[in-house]
Amino acid sequence: MTPWLSAGILFTFAAIIFILYRWGNVRCVGVTPVRTFTFIAILFTSGLDVGLIMFPLTEFAGYADLATSPEYGFTNPLAIEFGFWAFLIWSFYFLTCFYFCVLEPRVRFFELPLVKIINNIVIIGTCAFTANLLLINLPWYMPELGDGESIIGSFYAIVFLVIAFAVYSSTNIRYVRILSLATTWLFLGLIALMWGGAFLGENSSIGEFANTFAMLGGYFGNIHEFVLPMNDYHEFYLYWWFAWSIMIGQFTARFVGGLRTYQVLVAMMVFPSIPIAIWFTVLYYYNLNGIETAGFYNIAMVVVGITFVINSLDSLVRLYTDNLNIGVARIGKVKYLIGNLVALSLLTLLFKLDFLQIQWVGAVVIGLFFTCFGYILFTKFKEVAAIESSPKENKIDFTKIEHVT
Repeated sequence: MTPWLSAGILFTFAAIIFILYRWGNVRCVGVTPVRTFTFIAILFTSGLDVGLIMFPLTEFAGYADLATSPEYGFTNPLAIEFGFWAFLIWSFYFLTCFYFCVLEPRVRFFELPLVKIINNIVIIGTCAFTANLLLINLPWYMPELGDGESIIGSFYAIVFLVIAFAVYSSTNIRYVRILSLATTWLFLGLIALMWGGAFLGENSSIGEFANTFAMLGGYFGNIHEFVLPMNDYHEFYLYWWFAWSIMIGQFTARFVGGLRTYQVLVAMMVFPSIPIAIWFTVLYYYNLNGIETAGFYNIAMVVVGITFVINSLDSLVRLYTDNLNIGVARIGKVKYLIGNLVALSLLTLLFKLDFLQIQWVGAVVIGLFFTCFGYILFTKFKEVAAIESSPKENKIDFTKIEHVT
């Protein structure tokens, strides 16, 4: 599957370059525009999941083991972790956000019946994968509830409640916005808490943070190394980002509030990368110095990780139920809640049993990219070539924007 992934990545970056050349100065306005900070909060909390909180401490050692993985030798583990999660790969979301904001209203590729079915299968499957990530990481972060390795009934109950809360939150778009902002502030609070624990103690200093943070230069100095997959694990990450890309672009496109195209790209690549960089720096310092996180810190990370899962799931449940026209207004709240809860719970178990893999989902998304491009070339070329702005019906009402934020 590596050639397929590489082709998808190269196509994505070529498409981004063309968009900047052709529509770089176009103002992007979604159907429900919000202020820039709210847009960034929605993007950040919807576009990430529990892996951001729970993966790094379990991965740094693997990136440092050059005897097993010599391909990581070109830089340090902090830069590797950052490269797998931040900056360049957020451009995937830019491509799809721009497409759904500016191009899709004229192209309507995702309204084709077969494409709509495939797209929503992708969304539902990725929702379940997100819940599964929480499930498989809970033993490591909450060993007090078990033996630190096995998944017990309590962990299944936690994930079930998280799915239930997310499904309920998805019943009202206002809940989605509020939860996005709340999750952002919770994450920033977690960073501040653990930063203080690491760098304000007697045996450390703020200068140590600066020295550790500077190690991120290993990413920017070797950014070309992160374009194509360097090994199977990097390939897993890249397919994971592709799996998310269409649905996050489709969801966030509705909230763009008048930024120009190049500003959307900068906002998507830079603003989410800043807290990620600080967060990973703090965690890497804990890892390097053997600072214990068991107990309070682990519980705090689990709490914030759970809010990320809820925030991601409610956004995506809202998206696929809107796409399939099975929202609360049409089928009723009880059927909506039970149907989504059962479907996501069962699919989560399928990921747990390795019956499904996120790489397959990402491969399907790359196929949708190529198919959409072909559809535009052969059926919608003139319409797309004539585009000079976002849809005229998408207008910014700053009074309304102020109210919803």
